[in-house]
Amino acid sequence: QVQLVESGGGLVQAGGSLRLSCVGSGTFFSINNMAWHRQAPGKQRELVAAITRGGSTNYADSVKGRFTISRDSAKNTVYLQMNSLKPEDTAVYYCNADYYHSYYSKATEELTEGWGQGTQVTVSS
Repeated sequence: QVQLVESGGGLVQAGGSLRLSCVGSGTFFSINNMAWHRQAPGKQRELVAAITRGGSTNYADSVKGRFTISRDSAKNTVYLQMNSLKPEDTAVYYCNADYYHSYYSKATEELTEGWGQGTQVTVSS
């Protein structure tokens, strides 16, 4: 099972930047896709950005041009560089990954999904 631990959240003024990190650890064969989601108070959790093992990315329209997702597969780590932050970016940000639990699950393409506990990002106006 993979454990995902986020860090890097905090309080920042509008227009500022933050860099989130998420490290995967535990017992697993390999991590496949990784992503960042966020949930603001009273709203549903939404996808912010995702990155495949091969490095292909996609972003929510609301963050395109401001956020950049990247990963270091050797370190089982995904990053989210957030620039030009806006008050509406305020939310709890969650790391998400799907992974192969074992060599057998890789051979059978059986993926398991994992979530981190979240890190708070607050943008003041």
